[in-house]
Amino acid sequence: MLMKNDSSTPAEQHDDDVGVPVSVRIRERIKAARHRFHSNDNIAEFIQPGELDALLDEVTGKMQGVLDSLVIDLENDHNTGDTARRVAKMYIREVFNGRYVKGPAVTEFPNAEHLNELLIVGPITVRSACSHHFCPVIGKIWIGVMPNEHTNVIGLSKYARLAEWIMGRPQIQEEAVVQLADLIQEKTQPDGLAIVMEASHYCMAWRGVKDMDSKMINSVMRGVFLKDPNLRREFLSLIPRKS
Repeated sequence: MLMKNDSSTPAEQHDDDVGVPVSVRIRERIKAARHRFHSNDNIAEFIQPGELDALLDEVTGKMQGVLDSLVIDLENDHNTGDTARRVAKMYIREVFNGRYVKGPAVTEFPNAEHLNELLIVGPITVRSACSHHFCPVIGKIWIGVMPNEHTNVIGLSKYARLAEWIMGRPQIQEEAVVQLADLIQEKTQPDGLAIVMEASHYCMAWRGVKDMDSKMINSVMRGVFLKDPNLRREFLSLIPRKS
């Protein structure tokens, strides 16, 4: 059996990729690295310069096929002539952007003043989409941090940036809150971390039972928030949630 010579130049390797969909090339890199690529995973490290634009073109073409299969007259319907491109741009550049771009830059400062009192950030408005139906999930997040002298301090707006990055993927609310907690824990190293999320799920309001009022509330408690019920009660009592 003849084996392919792996000593090909970058130009030759690029020639080999001609005609191969960009999604296939990205997927092959991820699989070669044995990296997970679930709907709520970030895959930015496997996307090369220029490939996001190519992916946008590919999704546009496939979305055009979806509209064709829905028996929509794309040639004569003035309302849907550019819908495939708009939807592709929405997915790649907007609502699922957290999958395709690297995380926001977060400047961390030492806790010079040795702050050790409860800090609460929120409500932060977040927007995502459920990975079951790609319907909107819109809600608010509150973050509680109990710093110590070794905790890294980050700017108030950075909590919102990190939340936006995590939520900018097809998500399940329970998993999203855990992902956000892991990220903030890594960035700040506090004694305790608490996150509460309250959101409306339009997969319930728009389809299914068509319940317009139900909301889902879940939380993650880490460190002293998990161990100290008084601190946990203080945090929860200070969250100005409205039904």
